[in-house]
Amino acid sequence: MKKEIVVCRCEEVTLEEIRQWINRGYDSFDELKRVLRVGMGPCQGRGCRDIILKEIARAKGVPVSEVPVGTFRPPAKPVKLGILAEGGDK
Repeated sequence: MKKEIVVCRCEEVTLEEIRQWINRGYDSFDELKRVLRVGMGPCQGRGCRDIILKEIARAKGVPVSEVPVGTFRPPAKPVKLGILAEGGDK
């Protein structure tokens, strides 16, 4: 029985899925993020980014240092409208 290796635990994406999409031509972290949602869970890629970058480097035959790390965006949090209306001094 073949055991699946989960790379992105937040989005439950396996190593096999990542390899399949890289073979389809999605060979940057941002492209994989768009199709698989890797790096978009609660950990924001801290658990999977390095593994995915190594897989991209392996597939391209380049050092990991030559693979762009992708776009980082801070997680958004809801803000109560009352805080904005008061001027945000709290």
